[in-house]
Amino acid sequence: MVLPPLITRSPDHSITRSLNPLFYGLNMSNIPLAERMRPRSIAEILGQEHLLSEGAILLKAIRSGKIPSMILWGPPGVGKTTLARVIAGEMNRSFIALSAINSGVKDVRDAIDQAKKQKYFDRPGPILFIDEIHRFSKSQQDSLLGAVEDGTITLIGATTENPSFEVISALLSRSQVYVLKPLDDDTMRKLIKRTIEQDPELKEKNILIEEDSALLQLTGGDARKLLSALEIITSQPGKDVIINNAIVQEAIQRNIALYDKGGDQHYDIISAFIKSMRGSDPNAAVYWLARMLHGGEDIKFIARRMVILAAEDIGLANPNALLLAQSCADAIHFVGMPEARIILSEAVIYLATSPKSNAAYDAIGAAMQYVNETGPLPVPLHLRNTPTQMMKNMGYGKGYEYSHQYEGNFSPQEYMPDDVAGTAFYKPGDNKHEQEIASRMRNWWKEKYGKQ
Repeated sequence: MVLPPLITRSPDHSITRSLNPLFYGLNMSNIPLAERMRPRSIAEILGQEHLLSEGAILLKAIRSGKIPSMILWGPPGVGKTTLARVIAGEMNRSFIALSAINSGVKDVRDAIDQAKKQKYFDRPGPILFIDEIHRFSKSQQDSLLGAVEDGTITLIGATTENPSFEVISALLSRSQVYVLKPLDDDTMRKLIKRTIEQDPELKEKNILIEEDSALLQLTGGDARKLLSALEIITSQPGKDVIINNAIVQEAIQRNIALYDKGGDQHYDIISAFIKSMRGSDPNAAVYWLARMLHGGEDIKFIARRMVILAAEDIGLANPNALLLAQSCADAIHFVGMPEARIILSEAVIYLATSPKSNAAYDAIGAAMQYVNETGPLPVPLHLRNTPTQMMKNMGYGKGYEYSHQYEGNFSPQEYMPDDVAGTAFYKPGDNKHEQEIASRMRNWWKEKYGKQ
């Protein structure tokens, strides 16, 4: 099988047709190892057996010759782009590739026009592959709908984000979502073995793997990172190459990127960012914000993490924090970069310098654990809904005390199942706002929930 010509975008965004030298037998000496080892058939794709083994739903669709538009959802380096290209090759379909990072509505329309020119008679239209489709705005995604619906193109989108949140419902309803799994250690070892045995350059070397735990840990299930690391380690002069944990650590640390949105650095830096705000250090928080912005991190991802922190780590110590974080998320979507950095900075400083409480976080955690342990306890009769006379005759709603009919709009009736009565899931934090809440709780419930 020969993969189809790849249609990509030149720097001026015009559509050009280029031939991948790997697939056309040209000189490979300057091609990165990850590209040299890119699978060319379904049989060569590792780690996605749930989609591509005999009887699997996606393999059936490919073999039928009729594939739906689809969204490939999975972490970086598991083969989303490769799978899209292999599908096009298996089905002998033209392949048009766009990256959502540097493409706009005009680029999408140009690609659709190109697809229309290639479609003739009853031949299926080209496959339009959009990498990081979650970065497309609503209007950009809307521009795809007509061409997807009338069959001008078959869309394959790749995303690392949950498509339920990032892909518009109209496009999602016209597509199948296939989830690609992270590559486990055994799969990564198979890839290492295959690479050493099959790559034209590496098979000329004497490679001895004494240890692989550091190599697997540092590349984290990302095949592209694994092969890049292997290329760095084996690039030393001479034919004899030893791979062990110490050598891997030294080689990778020497060559590690400052920020990798899809790798360990991504998670390490967002972790440092969150912990700096939680720890009330605005200077550190702004520094890590700058690192993420400099590395091209998705500002929506940053804002989402700030909304979560506002509820988890500030909570009722300052309820306005959640409102401000949500306002920040709305504003950056409206304004966009580069000005969004100012809005993010203001919100980050506010969250970092706000009083902290995780009482709401602890409360739902404790309640969820209790529910898991006790199961679905019955709702007390006096709290049950009473839409029919029969339910009233059964005692539903009997004895319920309507709070607003009592002094202070409060009645000390029981709202919990008997087995849970008196259990305090929410324990107010030691801050001004929650101590006011604790005072009201004591006034209302006396000693029922213990010392508040």
